[in-house]
Amino acid sequence: MNWDDLRIIAAVRDEGTYAGASARLRIDETTVGRRLARIQRDLGVPLFEAADGLRRPTRHCEAVLEHVGAMAAHVAAIDLLRESQPGPVGRLRIASTSSVAEELLAPRAAKFLGDNPGLTLQFLTSSENVKFSRWQADLAIRLRKPEKGDFTISKLAEVRLYFFEPVEAADTASIVCAYPDELDAIPEQQFLRARRLKAARCVTDNVRIIRTMISSHQAIGVLPEHNCGSLLADRSLRATLLPKRRDVWLLVQNHLKRDPATRLTIAWVRHCFKDVPHG
Repeated sequence: MNWDDLRIIAAVRDEGTYAGASARLRIDETTVGRRLARIQRDLGVPLFEAADGLRRPTRHCEAVLEHVGAMAAHVAAIDLLRESQPGPVGRLRIASTSSVAEELLAPRAAKFLGDNPGLTLQFLTSSENVKFSRWQADLAIRLRKPEKGDFTISKLAEVRLYFFEPVEAADTASIVCAYPDELDAIPEQQFLRARRLKAARCVTDNVRIIRTMISSHQAIGVLPEHNCGSLLADRSLRATLLPKRRDVWLLVQNHLKRDPATRLTIAWVRHCFKDVPHG
């Protein structure tokens, strides 16, 4: 039983007729009668008796309506809570890689949530893409453009990429850090393949691992600019800017495009990427 069913019981009690309940709820009178019959069948007890052209509530109905009244009070309290919050109210699920969430979103999230007390953000971090068709997330930040899908997509940025290698040659060959084979199409892998550095001895989709390996001055690899940290200032490392950049895409569920909380969150996500070069 859902809240709409319970509202029908209350409307028939208050109005006394199916026609009155229909006008109050703005649904067809036939629908009121059909749904009320189903509710009574599901409960196994009669809720109304016909008397003098009106529908009179039975004792079973009065018992049900006591609970309906309590639920209505809770609904009203929730509405007041929403109205008491300044600005939009909502809970948004944002899917992204761990590195994007940690390096770009998290440092700016506290201020955003502090400025918007009605909002809640849930970060879903994984190297696997969420299934938008199954509504696993409301927004998603992807480093590869989806070929198709029932969502709105727009470019957030074009991320610069840097290839790092030790300045001084070591006694042994530097360890090559690369991404898994399923990511062969990304610019990082294409660059390593062009340099004939595909024979990697450290394979991972976690950029923090690659950054840590590079900082040891015994490994080479490619990192997005927002993950480079202090490596660009490390004089023991040579940083080469790759000619090709990596696109970052924002996916939004279509039904949320005009939702105030979603629009505010989209603007914040774009602000998080404002220092990342575009086109």
